[in-house]
Amino acid sequence: AGEDAVAAERGRSPGRYRVRPPPLRGGSDMGLFRYELAYLTLRQHNMNRITWLWSLGLLLLHASVLEADVELPSIISDHMVLLKADDVPIWGKAESGERISISLNGKTVETTAGKDGRWRVSLNLADSPDGPFEMIVRGKNTLTIRDVVVGEVWLGSGQSNMEQMMFSQNPQQQETATAVNPMLRQFITIKQMSLAPAEDVKGFWLRVEPGQTDTMSALGYFFSKSIQEEMKRPVGIIKASWGGRAIEPFISPETLDSVEKFKASRTKALEGLNAKTTAFKQWLQANERSDRPTADLESFRDVETSLANGWVKVKDSGLVSDPALPQHGAVWFRKEIELSAEQVRVPQYLFLGFKSADFFSVYLNGKLVETEDLEDYTRTSGLNSRIYLRPEEMREGVNQLALRVFAPSRPIHFAWAPTFNGKAYGGGWMAKAEFALPELTKDSKKPALPVPLFTVGGAIFNGMISPLAPYAIRGVIWYQGESNSRDPESYRQSMPLLIQDWRTLWGNQRLPFYYCQLANWGQKSDRPTDSNWAELQEAQWMTLSVPDTGMAVLIDTGESKDIHPQTKDIAGERLARIALAKTYGKSIPYSGPIYDSMTVEGTKIRIRFKHLAGGLIAKDVPAEYHVMRRTGETAPLVRNSPNSELEGFAICGKDRNWVWADAKIDGDSVLVWSKKVTSPAAVRYAWADNPNCNLYNAAGLPASPFRTDAVNQ
Repeated sequence: AGEDAVAAERGRSPGRYRVRPPPLRGGSDMGLFRYELAYLTLRQHNMNRITWLWSLGLLLLHASVLEADVELPSIISDHMVLLKADDVPIWGKAESGERISISLNGKTVETTAGKDGRWRVSLNLADSPDGPFEMIVRGKNTLTIRDVVVGEVWLGSGQSNMEQMMFSQNPQQQETATAVNPMLRQFITIKQMSLAPAEDVKGFWLRVEPGQTDTMSALGYFFSKSIQEEMKRPVGIIKASWGGRAIEPFISPETLDSVEKFKASRTKALEGLNAKTTAFKQWLQANERSDRPTADLESFRDVETSLANGWVKVKDSGLVSDPALPQHGAVWFRKEIELSAEQVRVPQYLFLGFKSADFFSVYLNGKLVETEDLEDYTRTSGLNSRIYLRPEEMREGVNQLALRVFAPSRPIHFAWAPTFNGKAYGGGWMAKAEFALPELTKDSKKPALPVPLFTVGGAIFNGMISPLAPYAIRGVIWYQGESNSRDPESYRQSMPLLIQDWRTLWGNQRLPFYYCQLANWGQKSDRPTDSNWAELQEAQWMTLSVPDTGMAVLIDTGESKDIHPQTKDIAGERLARIALAKTYGKSIPYSGPIYDSMTVEGTKIRIRFKHLAGGLIAKDVPAEYHVMRRTGETAPLVRNSPNSELEGFAICGKDRNWVWADAKIDGDSVLVWSKKVTSPAAVRYAWADNPNCNLYNAAGLPASPFRTDAVNQ
């Protein structure tokens, strides 16, 4: 309620004070209650200025009491998985000099908060049983962290193919809905970007059980499931990913600035952000299009508000075109959502369908749950339309969802129905205008919205990666690269930089880093050609030269029309093979054939490979390929080398005129040739966005794309 009252001040009217309650960390409920109660007391009385300032002093005193309490980062919370290791950090904040004790499974360690209030201890959990346990943290207050287990912890990061949630995996819908495995867990980070290292990143732990598995990373789920089946212990994945993002925002500013081209790019992006933000603010003021929230907030927001007076029914999608509703200004939308007891028991991922609205606030049952103004927009890229609801914000049965949309520069329209953990609720929207802005004229010449922070190198690192350290992890799994495919050569440098950067952050230069090579995607090609996609795959392959890395090849798992293939089970299992072999010491094949060397033998070229795993095999070439698995769409596959044992090979002479080649397995190598090339010089394999290819090893793992003619390889 206190947060809701504060939200009413977001218009920053002249002469008003704006106070935000601090975030609740670790369970200091009474401190927060005192703070919010004091704030509400101020809001509910019509005071003179002296009384206000005197009461504000009491409010700040309450805030200082809260700050003295022991605080923990969000990741140290109920249902967490701690690493089975001899050095597991637990850290937090308290009053300077405050004595802190941490107890787990009958053992207690103690420390004292430093002058800055920070404290940190190390737990030896190398011989710990799985649990579950309670962790007790004592200082001036006592915090209880429940259902703590000890096992394996991995950080899962990257862009959308790491972020893609279980509810979107059609082949595993039944497993998503019914699986019960409380020893498989994920920490879901709430997206945030920052220009400076954040102290904390909000989030929560989920366990694999009905109602909780939906929003887990699908790739992380299948990876952890494979690890657990082999290691027989709890596994936790820290999901810290962001769809559609290049690699540079995941790297620290300091590391980026050590390379001139990355420093220049970061500086340019930051200057552009500042300039566009300033220009947009000036445009709002000059054209009198700044927000002016109503003082009668309750009549729009509160659940008791009648929908009879001025509310109109609107269509479920498309441009808002009712004569009673402006395309520019502030419009409220209301809808009833019925949630089950199972849904309200756990956090719910709420996706809202505003595609072209500049700023908005979200209310559930009369309480503010999310808001996005201009400053928020630059930090989140408009992704506050994808938010999480906490159990205390929902109720079983009918819930009132209210959205306030402020659109000074773009027309308002819906794109989709609201979705809770994958379940869509369409139809039944009512809307009412709060105030209208005049239509824009040619003279208005609106500027573009500011470019969000994701264009600034280091912004995701500062907001979502840095705050996770020093939480103990066994290693990192990574799926990213799609957003860097326009400049694949830079990826040869940026990916090793990221690995080194994160190893420095965690203080472990041998931290395992296992990643997915991009899956095939896009149109089929009927002739050999250059491919940025293949060059990005090559940059990923070249990163294997960095120690303690591993690459899962996914060239056979993609779909021509879906950049998010429905094969996260295969990707997760292949990543797990690498971890089981290289980190856990299991004697299993973990890589498909990797190009090693070539020799010219007359009119043919012989290619040799590493990771034969029992020998090379040519799988049958299917009659169809996947266009989009979620719809079941396929297309006939036209072979490029129909009489060849192996598909996907191309060959050229010194003239670099590439032609499709015949190829066959010859012992532990492959012979490649073409009647059109009498003096061969180079070979390529699977060198296309979406190639036909069928070379595997006996373990059933595919060969990675490669070329023997790479420049500066």
